[in-house]
Amino acid sequence: MTAPRRIVSTYRLQLGPDLSFDGAAALAPHLADLGVSHLYLSPILQASQGSTHGYDVVDHSRIAAGPGGEAGFRRLVAAAHAAGLGLVVDVVPNHMTTPVPVSLAEPLWSLLKHGQGSPYASWFDIDWPAQDGKVLWPVLGDTLEAALAAGELSLDVVAGETVVRYFDHVLPLSPESRQTDTVGRMPLGSVLAQQHYRLASWRAAATELNYRRFFDVTSLIGVRVEDPAVFDATHRLIIDAVRAGDTDGLRIDHPDGLADPQGYLARLAAATGDAWTVVEKILEGQERLPVDWPCAGTTGYDALARVGGLFVDPHGADPLAALADQLLGEHQDLEEMSLAAKRHVVAHVLGAEVERLLRLVARALPGTDLHEARRVVVGLLVGMDRYRIYINPDGPVQSSLAASLESAAARGAGKADDSLDQGVLRTVIDLALGRAQGVADSAAQRDFVVRFQQTCGPVMAKAVEDTTFYRHVRLVALNEVGGDPGHVGVSVADFHAFAAHLATVWPHTMTTLSTHDTKRSEDVRARLAVLAERPERWAEWIGAVWERAAAHRGQRVDAQTEYLLWQNLVGAWPIDVDRITGYATKAVREAKTHTAWVDGDPTYEDAIRRFSAAVIEDPDIRSAVDEWLDGTTVETRATTLGQKVVQLLMPGVPDVYQGTELVDLSLVDPDNRRPVDHAERSRRLARLDHGDPPSDLDDEKLLVTATALRLRRERPGIFVGPHAGYVPLAATSDHVIGFRRGDGGAQDVCVLATRLAGRLSDRGGWADEMVDLPAGPWRDLLSGEVVEGGRAGLAQLLPSGGWPVAILVRDRGRSS
Repeated sequence: MTAPRRIVSTYRLQLGPDLSFDGAAALAPHLADLGVSHLYLSPILQASQGSTHGYDVVDHSRIAAGPGGEAGFRRLVAAAHAAGLGLVVDVVPNHMTTPVPVSLAEPLWSLLKHGQGSPYASWFDIDWPAQDGKVLWPVLGDTLEAALAAGELSLDVVAGETVVRYFDHVLPLSPESRQTDTVGRMPLGSVLAQQHYRLASWRAAATELNYRRFFDVTSLIGVRVEDPAVFDATHRLIIDAVRAGDTDGLRIDHPDGLADPQGYLARLAAATGDAWTVVEKILEGQERLPVDWPCAGTTGYDALARVGGLFVDPHGADPLAALADQLLGEHQDLEEMSLAAKRHVVAHVLGAEVERLLRLVARALPGTDLHEARRVVVGLLVGMDRYRIYINPDGPVQSSLAASLESAAARGAGKADDSLDQGVLRTVIDLALGRAQGVADSAAQRDFVVRFQQTCGPVMAKAVEDTTFYRHVRLVALNEVGGDPGHVGVSVADFHAFAAHLATVWPHTMTTLSTHDTKRSEDVRARLAVLAERPERWAEWIGAVWERAAAHRGQRVDAQTEYLLWQNLVGAWPIDVDRITGYATKAVREAKTHTAWVDGDPTYEDAIRRFSAAVIEDPDIRSAVDEWLDGTTVETRATTLGQKVVQLLMPGVPDVYQGTELVDLSLVDPDNRRPVDHAERSRRLARLDHGDPPSDLDDEKLLVTATALRLRRERPGIFVGPHAGYVPLAATSDHVIGFRRGDGGAQDVCVLATRLAGRLSDRGGWADEMVDLPAGPWRDLLSGEVVEGGRAGLAQLLPSGGWPVAILVRDRGRSS
């Protein structure tokens, strides 16, 4: 096995129609100049034709042809290595796609053709008894009877094989099925009845689906990587790339979907020689990553919440809540909103998953009152306060888990809690913990333990991330993956405690500020964080534009959606009609209040799109937005640069999402997956390297990013090596966050960032506020200024009108 390159920082690239392997290879010299150590690629295995993201894998044995196939990947590896860079690859173990036609995926073609007799049947989580030994295939636009009556289904011959055709769908016939009988050719309905799959309307998936899927996406079927043979088959190419030195690290998508995340990671570590691996684990509140997981840490949403929270003023919480109450005419209770959204998702989105759990209850414990069991299961799923608990059916169970599940059931049941059958409650909880007594089917109990855990995550994701976060509007900058809109601001002390935990327990975890999945880019959130610093001024501003927009509003535009749009409009300004109307359409469908992705209200959606387009084209409103942004440049600049320098130099391995080395004002996907102008970034970096001063905030952010990344590359030992210490710098003001990296040696780095700059300005600036630096002279790599260690004045280090951040290294006598 080739020794891996040390992963010091990463740069995420989204492969797809807009970026091929060769395109990525061409970027290697520039990204090496920027200072990163590794290119971090979106999934590279063969996905659906035209895939824009790569998470819809169809063939685990091939490199994706769209970006350039095996040859293109080899050229990228060579170019990266020539530039001194390594590669990190995104891996999708949880699911694969059901392509159209399904013949593109050999495992699924075999499954449909041979059913339980297929050599690939063990690949998939299918509850065969639920459909009488068949797999439900819900691809029809109407019922099977209606499709037959309309003549939409037929037999066809493709490549010499007789198949079933439904528009672009092509499905196999089982070898044992007959097409004729003693009378003659059999009706097509009779032929279909002999197959190992049951064709049904796409609507049937909501309640009848009998295979595990990714969240509520029926076209992404769950894969059983807990089976060693399935793991080997689906990971062979990735493991070979690691062993050959083509890939140095891995990012694991959605580990909470797996039957046994810890076991999966252990098997992966054994196969890759403990390659650097991070997991897309969403941690809620003070939840910690399980310490027995053999990985480097998370993909950074926990860091995102803490870093971003440092620059949100908690004093703004109450006035912003009062403003939202006033605009909406009602109070938004976040907890109640989340519980209501979960109840909706469990009842209307993930009904099939609930039905599967109840079937397992019936098999494991016949005679259980299934009506009461349903109420308990629903209560547990609704009341869970995190994405997943972790229980190994063969391992010990933490004594606290039973009480946690009882609390979850109480939260989920709400006012109906008193009427829950306590006997059934205890029975279902014991079943979920794998310790139920009198079990008739031990396999069903084991299955329930795993399936319950796998179902919790989709409920959280669909109800909180993809529903409540589009409804709760106090401060939408907080409505982020892994975030908590109910918690406004993170104190300096709390951040230091979090960073110290990372330095001690997860020193090589990934940190991030933006990803392909964030609801808003880091710089949109930076602009919106200002609202918490200036709530009174914001209330005046929103009142004026709200009144001005009356001429565009119409009767269908509701206050909740309008306030959501105003915040996003300010955050992403300037924004064109296509982008704002695209975002508005997605937002209202996700909110599920007035419309939805399924059976939506086109009239309402049109009204929202017309309103969105009209307000950004209104010259008075455009001027008002410009005035707001001009009036908050100090606060926005400090937050933009502050959160960037903290994320890049705190404990962990920082990722820079494509394009965010400049100010990036993207909203949720697909907006955040637009092509990046790397040539412009390269020109700017060359100009800065030539000695030209920054001309705007884009240049300043680029200079901070390049300075921090290059410093990490030059001094890896103090960031990810044996000398990677983390020590808070004591200060007399809570308007600065400061820390030292290193172990007290000559390579140490001190980092300072101004926080809550608006409130600081209101107080008249730093005055005589001080920070304690280690002894000796220190040089700021951004300003070039030299300052003596010891108790140093913040007015000198972070002067008004100067840089709001500082990256300090020990001065070696160079002149300033």
